[in-house]
Amino acid sequence: MQAQVASLYRHPVKGFTPERLSAATLEAGACFPCDRLYAVEDGPSGFDMDAPSHLSKMKFTVLAKIPAVAKARTAYDEASGVLTASAEGLAPFSGDLSGDDGRRGFEAWLAALLGDEAKGPLRVLEGPGAHRFMDSKQGFVSIVNLASVRDLAEKIGRPVDPLRFRANLYVEGWPAWVENGWAGKTVRVGDATAQVLKPIVRCAATHVDPVTAERDIEVVKALFDNYGHTFCGIYLNVTAGGAVGQGDAVVVEA
Repeated sequence: MQAQVASLYRHPVKGFTPERLSAATLEAGACFPCDRLYAVEDGPSGFDMDAPSHLSKMKFTVLAKIPAVAKARTAYDEASGVLTASAEGLAPFSGDLSGDDGRRGFEAWLAALLGDEAKGPLRVLEGPGAHRFMDSKQGFVSIVNLASVRDLAEKIGRPVDPLRFRANLYVEGWPAWVENGWAGKTVRVGDATAQVLKPIVRCAATHVDPVTAERDIEVVKALFDNYGHTFCGIYLNVTAGGAVGQGDAVVVEA
């Protein structure tokens, strides 16, 4: 079954602005490039830089916990390590997240934005080595089927922005919800090959409009009420690396 990549996104700082790409190079066994490199701890999380392990998203400043995170518009320059951020009512921020000064600066800027909604203290964490701050222990690369999102929107009678689902790849050409039964199947994505790990279980982060920062749709309830599950999208494990770009074929092998 063949489809095409409609768009690609990375999320350099967990919970913050998706950044659209024209192409990326996937590596075997690795997460999507430059995705969830950083996270902002909201109070002590217990994260150990010397022995990194998966932690609940609720330890961090994420949309599921603090909708106001969506008020920030961030952009990350991979070459320099500089993050820029802006929000209404605040002076813009720019700083190098690889250095202490940049991290302390972003923490202060974000504390001013979030106010009492954050428990604090806020602390920028960088994933050591290959560690990334994914929602799932197996969340290497995520794909969302745009037909499934449109079907949900039709069921609830209002538009649903696909960016609520914070995927790496958005795909056109599959029937709605067919992806939920593909665990274990092999998928060719551009020049890369991957195995489908499992459907993605959705949480309250999807309730937040990524533009207005308001909780305005109970997406999890809508999924369960209409389909009897809370899935939207699938996780992949890349088994053979390669380039993938907008318009590339995505083929599920029989």
